[in-house]
Amino acid sequence: MDAQLIAFTGVAAGMVALPGADFTVVVRNALASRTAGLASALGVAGGLLVHTGLAVAGLAAVLVTMPVLFRGVQLLGGAYVLYLGISALYAICRRPSAGGAGTPSATEEGVPERPAPGEFGRALRQGFLTNALNPKAPVLFLSLLPQFVPHGQPPLPRTLLLAALVVALALIWFPAVVLLVDRLGRWLRRPRTARAIEGGSGVALTGLGLALVTGPLLR
Repeated sequence: MDAQLIAFTGVAAGMVALPGADFTVVVRNALASRTAGLASALGVAGGLLVHTGLAVAGLAAVLVTMPVLFRGVQLLGGAYVLYLGISALYAICRRPSAGGAGTPSATEEGVPERPAPGEFGRALRQGFLTNALNPKAPVLFLSLLPQFVPHGQPPLPRTLLLAALVVALALIWFPAVVLLVDRLGRWLRRPRTARAIEGGSGVALTGLGLALVTGPLLR
């Protein structure tokens, strides 16, 4: 049995499950509908595929050694997360208060509306960009993957296996989160509860975005 592979699986599982902007986006979209949540989950997995692919190709090393380029990715990612957070808060401000007429996201019984046209593509894009523009990921994968390549083994096949494992874990974890949210949907989609969760996610995304945009260069 490959002890290093087992150890990497544990580390990668914890890394994928760690709450962050991508987790918040998946939960927020899952509240809108199962379709939107699953689309966001696929988008996050796609973003991880980009990061692991860059690490395998060695391009992440170039990004890390060029502070200007790295800072540009950091600002771009922070601006997008900030946009998502402000958009969520703005949507809540425009929405009628819980219990009022015309609440679009849920009824008093917690039954969600049908997915809106174009919802899948929008949610897929949000999940992908939120993860792909995460500036910490290149450093993380570049430093993590080589640690689990056994001495004397060709690095390329091993890193490809490790990268595929990370994406596979994401394809298990995030859809599971979506299904859990959907399972609890009757309670979570009640207007007051959904409004509170969406407000919390908006605040969290806004805070994360501000931290990336105004914070020091991540190294």
